[in-house]
Amino acid sequence: MDMNELLEGYGCLTFSDDVMRERIPKSTYKSFHEALDKGESLSKETATVIANAMKIWAVEHGATHFTHWFTPMTGLTAEKHDAFLEPDGNKAVLEFSGKTLRKGEPDASSFPSGGLRATFEARGYTAWDCTSPAFVKDGSLYIPTLFCSYTGEALDKKTPLLKSVDALTRASCRLLPLLGMEGITSVSASVGSEQEYFLVADEFYQKRMDLKLTGRTLFGAMAPKGQELEDHYFGSLKRKVSAFMKDLDNELWKYGIPSKTKHNEVAPAQHEVACVYRKVNMTTDNNHLLMQLMQDIAKKHGLRCLLHEKPFEGVNGSGKHNNWSVVTNTGINLFNPGKNPAKNLPFLAALACTVKAVDEYADLLRMSIASAGNDHRLGANEAPPAIISMFLGEELDKIVEAIVEGKELEDIDATRFQTGVSVVPDFSKDNTDRNRTSPFAFTGNKFEFRAVGSAQSIAGPNTILNSILAAEMEEMAKAIESGKKPIEVIKEFLAEHKRIIFNGDGYSFEWEEEAQRRGLANNKNTVDAMKCLQAEKNLEMLDRLGVYSRVELASRYEILLDNYNKTIQVEALTAAKMARSEIYPASVAYLKNITETALKVKESGIDHTFLLDDVQVLSDLLTKMKSQMEQLDNEIVGAQAFDGDIMEQSIMWRDGVFATMNKLRETVDTIETKVDEKYWPMPTYLDLLFGI
Repeated sequence: MDMNELLEGYGCLTFSDDVMRERIPKSTYKSFHEALDKGESLSKETATVIANAMKIWAVEHGATHFTHWFTPMTGLTAEKHDAFLEPDGNKAVLEFSGKTLRKGEPDASSFPSGGLRATFEARGYTAWDCTSPAFVKDGSLYIPTLFCSYTGEALDKKTPLLKSVDALTRASCRLLPLLGMEGITSVSASVGSEQEYFLVADEFYQKRMDLKLTGRTLFGAMAPKGQELEDHYFGSLKRKVSAFMKDLDNELWKYGIPSKTKHNEVAPAQHEVACVYRKVNMTTDNNHLLMQLMQDIAKKHGLRCLLHEKPFEGVNGSGKHNNWSVVTNTGINLFNPGKNPAKNLPFLAALACTVKAVDEYADLLRMSIASAGNDHRLGANEAPPAIISMFLGEELDKIVEAIVEGKELEDIDATRFQTGVSVVPDFSKDNTDRNRTSPFAFTGNKFEFRAVGSAQSIAGPNTILNSILAAEMEEMAKAIESGKKPIEVIKEFLAEHKRIIFNGDGYSFEWEEEAQRRGLANNKNTVDAMKCLQAEKNLEMLDRLGVYSRVELASRYEILLDNYNKTIQVEALTAAKMARSEIYPASVAYLKNITETALKVKESGIDHTFLLDDVQVLSDLLTKMKSQMEQLDNEIVGAQAFDGDIMEQSIMWRDGVFATMNKLRETVDTIETKVDEKYWPMPTYLDLLFGI
């Protein structure tokens, strides 16, 4: 591919704003953007013209169908395809009206609703999200949409995200003029998402029931080598992996997804792709499409892409680092300190609001990244701890302390980084280091929310980030409007909430103790994290901002806990089946072999006690395994039969089923180290992590 092909092919499968401008009349294009800028509904006439242009463009790119593409509360995307082709007597025509573009009607009863919709109440609506471009994929025109119930409640992740951006705009337009900023009519959250993932050989994947059904290995002893040598990180790409990455980049660029960076991650078989910043709604849609493309393209290369947060025990899990900033319509990044951050009032105000937001609503942030998969990852192997804290870095920390203590603010002079090598020039250093143990770290002109899980939609975390910042901006605006000076309010915010700032090692036990002294929550699992969705302060704030109604929040509480329960159930049933039908019989067969060998050795008159030791150890382990399998079966039956409060049921799955499943795994993993590999019924970690 030459340079012109590379540049011309970028975004070729996307009905971008440039494509729209070329294909519709200027007056229609103007009306479209005026409606967007004012937050008004599109006229029927405008929608009809755009729909016709979109249809013609899509058919030119091989589309025969269209689909309203949405994100229900499953966390995955959903789509129902309809043909453009309509019969017209003895012939056919291609139809796609403005009404069809703007509205669809999927069955709402078959998606999680958390009690918002009864099974017999089937009607739901999808509505075109015209802020995110449509695209052609696999012969269909994909139209990004919202998904709501017949009675108007959000049944998806996109609707609250867009509402949170609106709330952030309203709060910013109220606060920023009070800080001397002019011409502010809107703000947008700008997000760059880094996607970590594992690649394994398809031939091994197909022989692992747990990978196929749960996305992670429920059993597996560590290979002799893991990530301890740190030789995989940024290492040279294996040929098969490089070919996959090349194809992935080419596909992403066709969809206008700004893939920029690719490399090996820390764990064996782990990799990362990172994209350039875009408005949060587009980045979210891009990331959903990215995850689909990764899995599809991997299969073409004889690989499988694993997006689970912790597919392998004992090595790094996978995250999705969410780099978040807030940019005004005038192009100013509120999180950019500038050359003189001590005198940059909008930056100091945004920083203070963020500090207060993360402290007051740390429980909501923890909830936003909670899942059964992410529970395995948080707290170790370069994943941040479950304790939510902020990292600002030494220089910004000095500014915060100076403001709190009422000292004179001093300018930060950019220092130079010197290599000590004569032929290499020195260069300016960033005003903050990076802290990989912090869940929420300032990294120069943005905050990196590192706790997001690799399989999760970034819609949820960004909805909360936008909302809590909007809430604190309103608080700051209210205080300034009451007569206080901006710097006084900034000082109050920082003084009252600086406990959330921690620049040290988030992995250390000392930090757990210190966090407890500071009064910071440490919700180590999803069940505990979900309790915040019943806290009045959270319900009031999100309802007041118009992001979620109280009814919608109650539904999320039910849906997220139910999803946790079902995830543990599937894992437990899979673990029980693998143990009973694969691992136990194979291990018994090996026990029989060494027992018979021991008898033959004894008959030959040779000392056979060393073999008897092996027989006894394996026999004891299998006895223990048998008991744990029976206990797991009983725990599953008990949790399934429980018909009470969903939180109590979740506790049963966590403390009963999941805990027993972990005990069974520990025993099985030990058995794996005692059994001849010729008898072991499935690919091992050695195969999976080093088999490409």
